[in-house]
Amino acid sequence: MDADATKKGKLYLIPSTLGDSAPFEVLPISIKRAIEEIDHYIVENEKTARHFIKKVSSKKSQPSLQIQLLNKFTEPEVIPTFLNPCLEGYDVGILSEAGCPGIADPGADVVNIAHEKNIRVVPLVGPSSIVLAQMASGLNGQSFAFNGYLPIDNSERKGRIKGLEKLSRENGQSQIFIETPYRNDKLLQELTRTLSGTTQLCVACDITLPTEYIRTRSITDWKKITVSLHKRPAIFIIQA
Repeated sequence: MDADATKKGKLYLIPSTLGDSAPFEVLPISIKRAIEEIDHYIVENEKTARHFIKKVSSKKSQPSLQIQLLNKFTEPEVIPTFLNPCLEGYDVGILSEAGCPGIADPGADVVNIAHEKNIRVVPLVGPSSIVLAQMASGLNGQSFAFNGYLPIDNSERKGRIKGLEKLSRENGQSQIFIETPYRNDKLLQELTRTLSGTTQLCVACDITLPTEYIRTRSITDWKKITVSLHKRPAIFIIQA
């Protein structure tokens, strides 16, 4: 390792739970050790971050925490300063709201800057709803793509759905996407109207929670299924 990097603090990517479950039902003990040792954090929401830290380590001193906010309101020119503690020899943790930092979650820009500044990046193990859904889907796990959110506009969304189905058919590739939870039911209806009857669809919601629901069926079968996904975090995967 570069000698300069050894003098700097590390940037830890700290996953969190996917919902209000006991942390150590889904997180390894390495998360607890990291949180107990780190006082500098980059988070999306300070209140929920502090709550999570307290759940993981009840004895952690809350006043000692130095927290920087990374969300849609953060000015891009400010982001590099979040890593100043690393340059001074202190470790910094990026803490996800749910799941893994940088995966359908803020944090990638900070990680990229860390690499530019020769700061060691340490990803910690934790639940990713995208990976867990793909694992449980029975669809192609050798070739898959995450597409984020589909367009809100009805005609654009329909075109995007058809495009992803075509891409899946041509490449044999699973196509993964998500939706704002309160629009889940509307998206499922759109999928059943737009996709071919033989296309496979996996719906995975509330992953790792007591209400977990994961099912893969053809579109023809989905038209016969009644399920409420309203306000439940969900992953959708199709394979033609």
